Amino acid sequence: MAEKEASTATHAGTSAPQIPEAWARTELARHPQRPYPMDFIQALFTGFSEIHGDRAFGDDQAMSAGMAWFHGEPVMVIGNLKGRTLKERVARKFGSPDPEGYRKALRAMKIAEKFSRPIFTFIDLAGAYPGIGAEERGQGEAIARNLLEMSRLRVPTIATITGEGGSGGALALAVSDRVLMLENSIYSVISPEGCASIMWKDAGKKQQAAAALKYTAADVRALGCVDDVLPEPGEGSHADAPATFAALDERLQFHLAALRALPLDQLLEERYRKFRNIAQFYTSDSAGAQTPATVGA
Repeated sequence: MAEKEASTATHAGTSAPQIPEAWARTELARHPQRPYPMDFIQALFTGFSEIHGDRAFGDDQAMSAGMAWFHGEPVMVIGNLKGRTLKERVARKFGSPDPEGYRKALRAMKIAEKFSRPIFTFIDLAGAYPGIGAEERGQGEAIARNLLEMSRLRVPTIATITGEGGSGGALALAVSDRVLMLENSIYSVISPEGCASIMWKDAGKKQQAAAALKYTAADVRALGCVDDVLPEPGEGSHADAPATFAALDERLQFHLAALRALPLDQLLEERYRKFRNIAQFYTSDSAGAQTPATVGA
């Protein structure tokens, strides 16, 4: 595990500096051999039939969406694409979607809602693509639209953060009834490099920023922002991908069954209250006194 690798090494009478746990997990979340969203889709679902285009501008290669089967049930699956080769990574903007990608994802979600199919999203991206063209075509609006529409979809929704969950780019796929994280994934409003550049004018302080951001799976769960954290085998999911797939498959079945058991009105109300209460840490009485609130209550 990463924290084991962070232990001090003594040689020639000196000790090497410790790697903070948050940064060690960041490196695991970014490991080049870590399973990507499409790896999970191919391993956990059958009969995947991809949907292309947003019916407005184009087909974003950084986003994939389509219908599939999950243990005999028709579902909709969505995930961003990073690519393994340099050519694929460049074409897919290293997994950061344009507004067309988010609009394609939303188009797929609305199809799922029309036919009462549960929605599974898989997320591993540093953030939405920040290019000039993306901003000109409404990147902020596309993300905001997804946040609004996902909050009121009338079907069960489950999001899984498999690696990096960066900023609004990740949140645009994660306003779900259940949000899961793999043990060595991260979920943050900004990258540690970006945070260090803003706070200390020095991207080299990324390890310090990583610790301060509280974005590891354990930290984010303690803050009430995710519902389930899946342990990873050995040194991480890249070391034993089949075991990771099997563990996630079991948890997805569990959460889908629990959501299926809820009446639709209760499902929507619980989703609303869940996101309404995130980051609400204090309550005030009639006299104005503040007391700590139960996170996620």
